[in-house]
Amino acid sequence: MHQHHDRFDRRHTDDLLSFLAASPTPYHAVANAAERLEKAGFRAVDETEAWDGATGGRYVVRGGALIAWYVPEGATPATPFRVVGAHTDSPNLRVKPEPDTGAHGWRQLGVEIYGGTLLNTWLDRDLGLAGRLALRDGGTRLVNADRPLLRVPQLAIHLDRGVNDGLKLDRQRHMTPVWGLGEAREGDLLAFLAEETGLDAPDIVGWDLMLHSVEAPAYLGRDRELIAGPRMDNLLSVHAGTAALTAAAESAPPYIPVLAAFDHEENGSQSDTGAEGPLLGNVLERSVFARGGGYEDRARAYAGTVCLSSDTGHAVHPNYAERHDPTHHPRAGGGPILKVNVNQRYATDATGRAVFTAACERAGVPWQTFVSNNAVPCGTTIGPITAARHGIATVDIGVAILSMHSARELAGADDPHYLAATLAAFLAG
Repeated sequence: MHQHHDRFDRRHTDDLLSFLAASPTPYHAVANAAERLEKAGFRAVDETEAWDGATGGRYVVRGGALIAWYVPEGATPATPFRVVGAHTDSPNLRVKPEPDTGAHGWRQLGVEIYGGTLLNTWLDRDLGLAGRLALRDGGTRLVNADRPLLRVPQLAIHLDRGVNDGLKLDRQRHMTPVWGLGEAREGDLLAFLAEETGLDAPDIVGWDLMLHSVEAPAYLGRDRELIAGPRMDNLLSVHAGTAALTAAAESAPPYIPVLAAFDHEENGSQSDTGAEGPLLGNVLERSVFARGGGYEDRARAYAGTVCLSSDTGHAVHPNYAERHDPTHHPRAGGGPILKVNVNQRYATDATGRAVFTAACERAGVPWQTFVSNNAVPCGTTIGPITAARHGIATVDIGVAILSMHSARELAGADDPHYLAATLAAFLAG
């Protein structure tokens, strides 16, 4: 058995908990990842500017997505890439365009349901409000009201005697949070946002706002060998990928290491910042062309490129073991998982397994395999999309957790460090 909680593990996991707490939205996650990259010497480049072929670390931010890469000394236009793919978005409740609503003396905010969220986990929780504001001058501003503001109150058992035999929630009627007393007033949210940011209300012309639990991420368990927190699907991978990229940049890698953190994975990746959009391909191509390459160099570079698509997977659940495959029981604390599905819900094949196991062995990290019970439909990731869109070899991996898509998920405290070490070994070649 591996030893729990050596000092390096704890430092990485401590930093992950800080990252989760500071990243209630994809926009905040990208800003926090960019801050870590800046400290490691990476520099932002603008998509609208001309790019040069200089060596060193660069990154592009577009909305809730970030692509970062490091060009080592001696890289040619045909040097292949090593890509860590992840996503910044998590299932949650998001504010509607005309949000001010309410009834019977309660002020409420209208919300849409984003992604495949476990609705009941949002009930009776203290919720904050965060996201990005679009301004009249064309700029944007992040906002994070990280305090108890809202609550989706559950109906008392006295008024729903059969609730423990099956809770049924209407997504439109039952998920509207309360945030005050009195009559609903048009402009209520806008006035709040102006107060929160110091902006004038007329200067705010739009928003991408979402709710988050304000309960802090924390170590959990008798021996503190677990972590509980929000958005581990999939900020755990974004954080690990950021750490791995900065580590790889210090090691003179034979490849060009890349971190691709996409938005909108939880609803199909079809956006300009999602994995099915052109963002990653554009960045990789422009990197080739900026170093003096052409179509042939791009084709050669892509042919030698490998992507590890890192997303959370399912640890075996002690209370529902029958929902898992009988011979594949990934455990929290057991190291990263290789995700396999022959119907290409995951992109892994045998050659990909060899790449992943080599990285785990170089990092000295234990690893496990996940495959679904044949009677339980399998989820999917950015892996198959990335493989098909760009024609690059892709392997699906991740960390095994419980309570996936809950407002608060559960993982092993050692697994974030194991994942980051594996990704660093992969990127360093």
